[in-house]
Amino acid sequence: MTPDDETFLRRAVDIANEAGASGERPFGSLLVGADGTILAEDHNTVVSDSDITAHPELKLARWAARQLAPETAAGTTMFTSCQPCPMCATAIERSGLGRVVYALSAEQFEEVKPATPPLPPVRYEGPALFDEARRPIDNHY
Repeated sequence: MTPDDETFLRRAVDIANEAGASGERPFGSLLVGADGTILAEDHNTVVSDSDITAHPELKLARWAARQLAPETAAGTTMFTSCQPCPMCATAIERSGLGRVVYALSAEQFEEVKPATPPLPPVRYEGPALFDEARRPIDNHY
């Protein structure tokens, strides 16, 4: 971790503090180019957007996939106040970002956040209708 990394990571924590102070969930992220330029930054807007996917890491990964050439995305670093959740981590991988630096690990987050009741399990059923379901895939690829 370089001094610049620490500076950018502190900015992510500042963004998280600002989000929390405004009534949002306290998470913040920024995307930095290979030259050290801040390309974009965002915070969690799950509350104001009424959108369970409005995590800053996901929003920045989507922005990068739309706005950056693959070789530019590969040279970026995302700095984030907390380790990305599995949903965000998948988006980051798919968007082609080069590196992620986070302040709080998922385990540390679980230690400091208020206890929440577990969500009820979702029942998944399948696979089914293989021959029908594969047609759109076969036609596409």
